[in-house]
Amino acid sequence: MPQEFHHRHNVDATFFFRRVLSTLSGISFFAAIRGKQVYTIPNGPRSKSDSNAELIGMGVSDLRKQLFSSDLAVLFLIAFARILLHAVTNHRYGFHRDELAALDDARFLDWGYVVYPPLTPFLARVSLILFGLSVVGLRLFADVAQAAGMFITGLMARELGGGRSAQIVAAISAFVAPVSFASGTMFEYVSFDYIWWVVAAYFSIRLLRTDDARWCVAIGAALGLGAMTKYTIAFFLAGIVAGTLFTDARRFLRSPWFWCGALLATLICLPNFIWQVHHHFISLDFLRSIHARDVRSGATDGFLFAQFWKCTNVVTAPIWLAGLYYFLVAPSGKRYRMIGWMYVVPLLLFLLARGRDYYVSPAYPMLLAAGSVRGEQWLNTLSFARALVVRRRMYRALAVSAVLVGLFVLPIAPAGSQWWKFADALNGNFNEEFGWPEMAETAAHIRDSLPAEDRAHLGILVGDAGQAGAIHFYGAVYGLPDAISASNTHYLRGYGNPPAETLIVIGFSPEARRGFQSCELAGHLTNRYGIKNSAVGDYTDVFVCRNLHVPWPDFWQGIRSFG
Repeated sequence: MPQEFHHRHNVDATFFFRRVLSTLSGISFFAAIRGKQVYTIPNGPRSKSDSNAELIGMGVSDLRKQLFSSDLAVLFLIAFARILLHAVTNHRYGFHRDELAALDDARFLDWGYVVYPPLTPFLARVSLILFGLSVVGLRLFADVAQAAGMFITGLMARELGGGRSAQIVAAISAFVAPVSFASGTMFEYVSFDYIWWVVAAYFSIRLLRTDDARWCVAIGAALGLGAMTKYTIAFFLAGIVAGTLFTDARRFLRSPWFWCGALLATLICLPNFIWQVHHHFISLDFLRSIHARDVRSGATDGFLFAQFWKCTNVVTAPIWLAGLYYFLVAPSGKRYRMIGWMYVVPLLLFLLARGRDYYVSPAYPMLLAAGSVRGEQWLNTLSFARALVVRRRMYRALAVSAVLVGLFVLPIAPAGSQWWKFADALNGNFNEEFGWPEMAETAAHIRDSLPAEDRAHLGILVGDAGQAGAIHFYGAVYGLPDAISASNTHYLRGYGNPPAETLIVIGFSPEARRGFQSCELAGHLTNRYGIKNSAVGDYTDVFVCRNLHVPWPDFWQGIRSFG
């Protein structure tokens, strides 16, 4: 039953994309019809009643020529092709644990959450309104964000003087970076954090190229929205401040537009700051907890090495290194020295703080843009034949790398196959996309097996917010009550009033279950592929527990967790 429910919403999303394609075709047709009012005819203007078919035909032809002769249109088509690629592959598995947590938070819109600022749950709420419970519909937002970042990378190359070839290479280089590629396959705040870094970098390049201080306002808006998405943008802000102070970009400090941009960024993120004040900056506790976890597990090891194969692609390493050289060293890049600091400072800060390697990934598109322009300029010094050979090799290398990365980050491998196991070992996300409907089904079977007096005062206690989301969205068809959890923001929502007397306990360690006077084994979590979901781990046994040893407030405080 839950799988049918899930499938129905994916079908709805498929119909949505068909409607998008149909609409785009309609727009092209409409533009062609309107073309007869714009394009001139050799024998003079004609009225709308004269030779409509001929005008429409000429409009379509001219529109096609303009479409493929425009650099922006080519970038748009590449970005749109990426959106379609993810749209036709993102339905293969189920929701990820983090996606279910975001969807569950979306039911309780607020100016802040323990895990993240409010923008990600807000977008999840929009997805629920537009598409219902749809994997493709939810991930469309992340997909579009990554495609937009790819498009803007091409625009940065254009701003730096690059022609079409440089713009295309820059955009595709951003695409084949494993972190960016994978971020289009899952709805998470990392996907949206990426776009705000890229947008802020683009506005910064515009600021330095035009010397128009009004771009400071746009930068402030991007940073403010970034702060409402993921707090790590503070490291990018540090890079912008350092770049401003250490280069001749200091001149913008004298402009009122600089301070208007700073004020706008502050106003945008002020509601979240107030929320943090009211909740005693609980997100800092969360960040300290997961950072300690990452250090213990070794997730922060290999930071510098990962910049070459994870945050970027080994094929594109010469491109972004050339871009870094241009921004920091090359005489021709003196105007843009600030951009170089915007990369170096976050990189060093994350390295010293032992941050995760992928935190720096949004800083690479600006380097790829500059490197692509430098490469194009170098090719222009070669003979036509030699330049053609180099271009073909570069495009071939980018194409091969895109295929190789796609094989392991796109959800296309048959579940449980050796290919799937290898892909999951590399990205670590696929396994957390299985078993959620079965979890709700197991809870429902256990509920139905209990006597009426237990069902009358029944609750479901789960280990984390993703499991709570699974119970809500997949358990609705069974009439299950909403789950309670002491994880992240769920802890703030409490354990119910009055609290449940009998609990179905899912995803808890034996230590946590010792808080009850009695716990009986009632079921076991599994899925038809036999895949071990790392979000559940070894805690696959499901218990029915009764009678706490301590009052509920003390028990609740004792099982509080971050993750």
